[in-house]
Amino acid sequence: MISRRAPALWAVRTHPNAVLLVAQLAVVVGYPFLGNSTAGRAIVGVLQLVAVFSAVGVVRRSPAVTWLAFLLGPPAMTFAVWESVDPSRHWVILISAALHVPFYLFVSYGLIRYLFHDQVVTRDELFATAAAFTVVAWAFAYAYAAVQVLWPGSFGDARPWYDLLFLSFTTLTNTGLGDFGPVLSHARSVVVLEQVAGVFYVALVVSRLVGLAINRARS
Repeated sequence: MISRRAPALWAVRTHPNAVLLVAQLAVVVGYPFLGNSTAGRAIVGVLQLVAVFSAVGVVRRSPAVTWLAFLLGPPAMTFAVWESVDPSRHWVILISAALHVPFYLFVSYGLIRYLFHDQVVTRDELFATAAAFTVVAWAFAYAYAAVQVLWPGSFGDARPWYDLLFLSFTTLTNTGLGDFGPVLSHARSVVVLEQVAGVFYVALVVSRLVGLAINRARS
């Protein structure tokens, strides 16, 4: 029986990927309201990584997932705060990207592995499908941040991180929205990789879940 004192805790434990998805979308919606608040942006970055850790802790299927996630996570949190406090230091942005990109990609791998571990579609797996998509978008946003530091002018004028996150989502969804895009070849290469990732995600992950749901309805 669920304790009346902890319904929220029960919901978090049974639907951790819903928490992750809501946290990601809350950052997207809340980020513009922070303005120039350094403390606010730093707190949002850390809370987002904490939410990702909560999902990893539940969906992990091997010791390697936990080991690598906890190896990259704490320093990524540190540099998320550092980058927010001092965004003018390019080497901080590069190290932050070098930590965030593999961390988020590995988390997305863990979520996709969680989706493929059986032939039953649960409610939490539906949340995981959307959460994994947002995590991939975050990974490429940090990759774009590193690209424009290594090759200035990659996206025309220097773009803030939120603009790069917007570009990442439009690229991953193949909507093509936005008032800027990759200018230099290195930036276009990374954009192409994300376009391919978006197509494969729909073709492999989403189509599989749809097929399982149809089979379940028929049976």
